[in-house]
Amino acid sequence: MRKISKTYELAKQFKRKYPLTIAWRIKQHCKVIDTHLNPGEEVLYVFMGQKNLSSFDFVNTNLVVLTTKRLMIATKRLLFGYFFIAVTPDMFNDLTVIDGIIWGKIKIDTIKEEVLLSNIDPKALPEIETKVSDYMIKEKRRYAQRSGV
Repeated sequence: MRKISKTYELAKQFKRKYPLTIAWRIKQHCKVIDTHLNPGEEVLYVFMGQKNLSSFDFVNTNLVVLTTKRLMIATKRLLFGYFFIAVTPDMFNDLTVIDGIIWGKIKIDTIKEEVLLSNIDPKALPEIETKVSDYMIKEKRRYAQRSGV
């Protein structure tokens, strides 16, 4: 029997806790994350959303994972291939929370781009903001101490 990854377990846990979040093909997206985990890197938190401009366009599920080393964003394409983004704490700028009538949005701003994730259960927004912000603040401090800034 094949062992279920921690990434998939945390993703299922998030989806059960916040059922209004629209997400498809979670197991396939988790496989992309698991492929890119480095030795010794541990998954800490997982959430998901749709990477779209409109809340009514819900075909591009992205999985967002906080690990002990970075923030990872992945989506497995329908037929072949995948998209993967890794954001180290030094590349992270800020996080914006947008609470809508039906769904919420999270905007992750990095030095190179902004990633907008929509169709998230509004009840999940405070938890996501707390987990990501606390992690990034802690890691940025550690990064500054290591680099002598």
